[in-house]
Amino acid sequence: MRLRNAFATVLTSLCATLTGAGVLGTAAPVRLHAESVAKTSSPRSLYVLHCAGCHGMDGSGSVQGQVPDMRRLGRFLQHPEGRKFLVQVPGVMGSGLNDKDVAQVTNWVLTTLATDIAPQTFVPYTSLEIAAARANPLSDVMATRARLLATEPHPASPD
Repeated sequence: MRLRNAFATVLTSLCATLTGAGVLGTAAPVRLHAESVAKTSSPRSLYVLHCAGCHGMDGSGSVQGQVPDMRRLGRFLQHPEGRKFLVQVPGVMGSGLNDKDVAQVTNWVLTTLATDIAPQTFVPYTSLEIAAARANPLSDVMATRARLLATEPHPASPD
């Protein structure tokens, strides 16, 4: 029993010495009121933080993962319901971004990544438009998407 107590004492002293010397390291202090990255981020940064993980940095998505190609979103703007659909999909609705940030990142995607849209015809989203779309969530995203794509004015190639 004395050997066990002696070992515990030595081990405790060693840990205290190493911690005090910085050998075991110490955790950096936590900032309890750290400013949110999204509050000061550009639309591109918002895309990187909230969208690129699935859609890729270039917006190409993934056929295997059934993640839509964001470079071809402009085709949805050709439909009366398509514009609203773009901001009602689960990744947008559940992004955690506020309405203003959703409008900014969506506008950035449509004017930067979506190569199938003529910039001169694009009307930017507003935070009020995003709020209205969020107030009326889609009941069946995939059925709505399929219906919109089936009735698009120009034939679509598969995603």
